[in-house]
Amino acid sequence: MSTVVDCQPGYGVAFLDWLGCACAGSGERAALAARALGDDLPARVAFAGTAGHVLDYDDTLPDGVAHVSAPCAPAALVVADELGLSLGAMLGAFAEGWEAMAAVASASHPALYDGGWHPTAVCGPIGAAVVAARLLELSASQRRHAVALAVLRAGGTRGAFGSDGKAIQVGLAAAAGVQAALLARAGAVADERAIRGPLGLEGVLGAMVPAWVGDGGGDDGGPDAARAIAHNWIKLHPSCLGTHAAIDAAAEARDAGHRRDGAPIVVAVHPVARQAAHLDQVDDGLAAKFSIPYCVAHTLGHGPPGIHDFAALDAETRDLSTGVSVVVDESVPEWGAMLSAGGRELSRIPCPRGAPERPASASDLAAKLADLAGDRLEGVLEDLDAPAARALDAAGLRPGGVQAEWASR
Repeated sequence: MSTVVDCQPGYGVAFLDWLGCACAGSGERAALAARALGDDLPARVAFAGTAGHVLDYDDTLPDGVAHVSAPCAPAALVVADELGLSLGAMLGAFAEGWEAMAAVASASHPALYDGGWHPTAVCGPIGAAVVAARLLELSASQRRHAVALAVLRAGGTRGAFGSDGKAIQVGLAAAAGVQAALLARAGAVADERAIRGPLGLEGVLGAMVPAWVGDGGGDDGGPDAARAIAHNWIKLHPSCLGTHAAIDAAAEARDAGHRRDGAPIVVAVHPVARQAAHLDQVDDGLAAKFSIPYCVAHTLGHGPPGIHDFAALDAETRDLSTGVSVVVDESVPEWGAMLSAGGRELSRIPCPRGAPERPASASDLAAKLADLAGDRLEGVLEDLDAPAARALDAAGLRPGGVQAEWASR
């Protein structure tokens, strides 16, 4: 199969965005805990997967409310490195797994989210299994068994949001997909009943797995299918997607001269955004990433939060956030927000920057990567014939790498 990245640079952008997040996240508490799992292949995948998601800054597919690169990228990078494969081979597998997982997440929305499941963790083993199956050159039969085996490990709930558990369950999902492919290569089989029927994934969780997923038929999500990568969202704030429009609305109000003057602030958001960003008063920086009141208060007082602003809570911002309330309004676009104070509308954002409707520019991505990784990743994908190890080493994701350096930042 051809490397899809050659004609669809969106996959390269998504991978590079994830790699920057993993580089900066590798020294975080959850990532270091995952690193302690060991040095075998699944453990290394779990570490990289946790590191890439722990900042909650990685790309998101709004169609399925899933971070598709989060499990697919670590599976592709670590397995390709293990096999001594090139960046081009790695990106081709990443693209195939990305589209497979995107199809599952999109077909399963909103059933998974409404049921309290974390779509990234539930669908992640499938995407990672497709990635690993391609890199391991499994037969068509083995690929089908790998997907069915991956489904056996699908899980993860939205209750983990705002804690180490969110990133860890994504890292474990990536590892589960790789393990499923390895099991299938070793001869393990699993009946399709694990996926379909009243006792399979579809009946138990309400998830849907399109029939073509895992058949090895192509990179584009089935015959004549539109590629989901066109709908991918590069996040420009290191917080839950549900907070982004509210942050942009608060930034717009701040730029217009509004400051906290004691008048209660009301943020109106769509029910889907509120499901994602459901925390209000919080006790630590990780939970604050899922708090619309905290993110709005921070933006009005200091500007939009950066990656270091969630290392710990700002006491003044937390106090000010008590004057910010959130209301659900179905007339607001799904990822939009409206900000008002004292009954007066301050700003209205239909969708934030980074969304498919307002895509991140090359300069946006460059600035984000510089903030996450300095110059460490410059030119890392320029030569697709280079070994995948180049990207792994550049990001400091190899055991014994530079995690301690990033932890001290």
